[in-house]
Amino acid sequence: MTTLASGTDTLTRDALTVLQPGFTGTTAPDWLLRRLGEGLASVGLFGRNIASPGQLAALTAQLRAERDDVLVAIDEEGGDVTRLEVRTGSSFPGNHALGAVDDVELTREVAHELGRRLAACGVNLNWAPSADVNSNPRNPVIGVRSFGADTELAARHTAAYVTGLQSAGVAACTKHFPGHGDTAVDSHHALPRIDVPADVLTDRELTPFRAAIAAGSRAVMSAHILVPALDPDRPATLSRRILTGLLRGELGYDGLIVTDGMEMRAIAGTYGIERGSVLAVAAGADAICVGGGLADDATVRRLRDALVAAVRAGELPEERLAEAADRVRALARWASTAGRAPEDTHGSEIGLHAARRALTVTTAPGLGNPETFEPLTEPPYVAALTPVANIAVGDETPWGVAAELVHLLPGTVTGSFSAAEGKESDAGAGESAGRAALQAAGARRIVAVVRDEHRHPWMASALDTLLAARPDTIVVEMGVPQAAPRGALHIATHGAARVCGRAAAEVIAGL
Repeated sequence: MTTLASGTDTLTRDALTVLQPGFTGTTAPDWLLRRLGEGLASVGLFGRNIASPGQLAALTAQLRAERDDVLVAIDEEGGDVTRLEVRTGSSFPGNHALGAVDDVELTREVAHELGRRLAACGVNLNWAPSADVNSNPRNPVIGVRSFGADTELAARHTAAYVTGLQSAGVAACTKHFPGHGDTAVDSHHALPRIDVPADVLTDRELTPFRAAIAAGSRAVMSAHILVPALDPDRPATLSRRILTGLLRGELGYDGLIVTDGMEMRAIAGTYGIERGSVLAVAAGADAICVGGGLADDATVRRLRDALVAAVRAGELPEERLAEAADRVRALARWASTAGRAPEDTHGSEIGLHAARRALTVTTAPGLGNPETFEPLTEPPYVAALTPVANIAVGDETPWGVAAELVHLLPGTVTGSFSAAEGKESDAGAGESAGRAALQAAGARRIVAVVRDEHRHPWMASALDTLLAARPDTIVVEMGVPQAAPRGALHIATHGAARVCGRAAAEVIAGL
């Protein structure tokens, strides 16, 4: 009998084929290249793997030297979630900014340019767009990653994004099925639950996915969420009712189904990644995403062996594993022949153009008219009220307006203020942060930068303290602008990408 470690028999090759692992470093390790030779068909890239476009192109070329049709996947939503520009911030506004503009042609153009840049670096599968309807304003993980809270808006922009991305030769992976927008828990940490009737799910959550399927989305990513109206027992990633019955059967989807990261606590904390991976493939998933936190050969070997053992024990039908592997290979064939979009000489500015259009500039009642706002001529003090970052975004990506204001108004001084993770709901912590910001600002004009003020009582309290003492404070909201506008000038950017900060800074500086 062929041993599991040989990597040569059909069953073992199929088990490797359905895995989408990550790795550490900016060059491919020997173990990864060896697994590609044994049947591994996909690799996932994260910010830790990317130093520059040239380095990324060399890395993907290294992978293709071992397997020319390898799927190279990345989590590049633009906006807050970027891997290409993890250390500088994205050149593209995220979904919420595009939804605020509500110009589907602009969304298509942005997605096309982002896809063109990915393709130029050798990436051919993007775990994007997020089709989630952000119906719960307190959602801690989706927020500005969603096109918005309106179902039809989310649907038309999801379709435009899929079309634009795939026109550049990069496969779209629409997520997080059946919809992560009405959650109050981050699935990176625990298992969220959505308790709404099936008809609400059909009309609200599923509509953008229908639009994505109609637009030809090559992949769909499952969500680690429990939806009792669809399956009271298992989260969507592990649910045959949801993946096979609903997505395949009722919605008629025949492309690749990819899981969200199996190392996320919603799955790993309850089922473990080996058992979870077996259940996911049995439920109808075709590709197992793992590697955001687990990125080594031992993980690949454990998952491969778990899948093979499950087939041999009769827990996973061999034909289901073979079907999943065939779908991975089919997408790899499409991606290897899709071709790259030609260079677009106008594409370099499309992200900034979109970010400028997405701005909403208002004032609180009685505080003046934004049309008569006097731009700053003296360098201000920028007080960034910084929340704890969610894992999807990461805390290594810079955000805010400070860097752009320093460029436009040399001499600008900056400071960051936050509450301890356990005091995010403590208004007292915010009052203390506000006083500290006032002291640091001195006589300088204050620009207060917030992110989802409505979700963070300490942040709202800090802003109360600032505005009570300095009503001329300018407020820049870089999350979902759910709280009422306030301040001498209030600028909602609908996202925290670098270009969103640039667009806000231009308004402040009068450009």
